[in-house]
Amino acid sequence: MSTTAEPVFTSTVDLPVPPDEAFALVTEPERLRRWTAVAATVDLRAGGEWRWEVTPGHTAGGTIREVDPGRRVVLGWGWLGDDALPPDGSTVTVVVEPAEGGSRVTLTHAGLPTQQQVDGHAEGWNHYLERLELLAVKGDAGRDEWAWAPEQLDPITAGYAALAAIQPMLRGLTAEDRPKPTPCPELTCHQMAVHLMESMIGLGGMAGVALAIPEEGSLESKISWLADGALTGWRERGLDGMVTDPAGREIPAAFGPTVIVIELLLHGWDMAQASGQTIEVSDEVIGYVAELGRQVIDGGRGSAFADEISPVDGTSSLDRFAAFSGRRALVPA
Repeated sequence: MSTTAEPVFTSTVDLPVPPDEAFALVTEPERLRRWTAVAATVDLRAGGEWRWEVTPGHTAGGTIREVDPGRRVVLGWGWLGDDALPPDGSTVTVVVEPAEGGSRVTLTHAGLPTQQQVDGHAEGWNHYLERLELLAVKGDAGRDEWAWAPEQLDPITAGYAALAAIQPMLRGLTAEDRPKPTPCPELTCHQMAVHLMESMIGLGGMAGVALAIPEEGSLESKISWLADGALTGWRERGLDGMVTDPAGREIPAAFGPTVIVIELLLHGWDMAQASGQTIEVSDEVIGYVAELGRQVIDGGRGSAFADEISPVDGTSSLDRFAAFSGRRALVPA
């Protein structure tokens, strides 16, 4: 009697880092965000939950089934909103071993229901394991083209695309940047970062999510965690109906994530200007956000936003969006 082997994907990569660092790269949110996720939460214990926003609008998640710290982790793997492969619908095992020059990471994805699922996940894993190698070798995997311009944009997906765009800038900020002025003359770079975090807390609260600024972690980690928490809250609540804003006013629910994406892009731009950095955002995302936020920005002229100014010729789509919001660049084009 013949049997058909279960479809399985397996791949191995060698990394020029010690095994403990390799294990951190595949389990710690701050490191995961550098090669395979826009946002990640990981409760690293057997029975703990994990969730990765792999690209905007595509969220993997499930339960951690086994953990051998520094050596092995087994994840129940699936996709939120995917009936064909829901969370915990398959199994991903990652094994880290010492190897000459560093460590060897072997990833096995089993329990996929069809060969088509195997092929699709193989394409994804090959893409991200290549980025993992690049991160380990160069310290930077670079922009993930798969997160650059999501196919189906909505306010929440655009919010994650904006977060992905500003994360490299946030990682580039230093202590010397804290007191530097931003295009908002009343706020320094540090004050702008605090304002952005407080905005995420307030906007998440409108969706019923209680957030607070984490006591530990880098600025990039804190902003990523807060933005992810706020966007997840809106995704779970939905965008229909009305909500109450912090001032007690009844407003359309879709206003919440719309302001989140505007805040991430514009205040990210503010901090980039202060620190002499640039932010890369696709024209598709900026075009969507500009149209989405037109009513919010026009309605806030004279208070939250200044009058629109003419952008400098040849500037980026994000610079033009900032000019639309009434901001003047500090860094010459």
